[in-house]
Amino acid sequence: MMKRIAIAAAALAAATAPAFAHLNPAEHGSFAAGFSHPLFGLDHILVMVAVGVWAASLGRKAMLAVPAAFVGAMAVGFAAAILGMPLPFVEPVILSSVIFVGLMIALALPFSTAGMAAVVGFFALFHGHAHGGELGSAGAASFAIGFILATAALHAAGIALGLGFGRFGNATVTRIAGLATAAAGVLLAVAG
Repeated sequence: MMKRIAIAAAALAAATAPAFAHLNPAEHGSFAAGFSHPLFGLDHILVMVAVGVWAASLGRKAMLAVPAAFVGAMAVGFAAAILGMPLPFVEPVILSSVIFVGLMIALALPFSTAGMAAVVGFFALFHGHAHGGELGSAGAASFAIGFILATAALHAAGIALGLGFGRFGNATVTRIAGLATAAAGVLLAVAG
């Protein structure tokens, strides 16, 4: 089973490696560039979906509060980048967020909703800063609205997955998904 998870994670990482080109805002518009931005980075996709899965594992209150904390902190990180405020270790922290959230899902450690919101908020600052650092010629407001909506959609997909895993009546599926996420994060860190 572990071998299959490792192979699947490696295949997923390899399949998305060339997708680092982002939409040109002049050609597609700032909103489209912002909306597509999180969808072109496997690290962003993995952690945003995983945040939703993790929140679903805690229940209704966490399913709203945790993604909201992520989106809010991400907007703050974006604003900090736009204002030229430096944030060290952006890419390493983003990669560590994938590994950390994946491990938290896999280990099923007890977390309060507030504690989980604080943790994902910390990581989201770095994700937002990365988005702001890659703004280019896009209009900041349209770009931000785009990536915020894409992030919320990825969180919703993660919540749906988490709820779906829960319907199996067995936490093993959720834990395996967390382990696969953490493994994919390790592979991305090694490949980078």
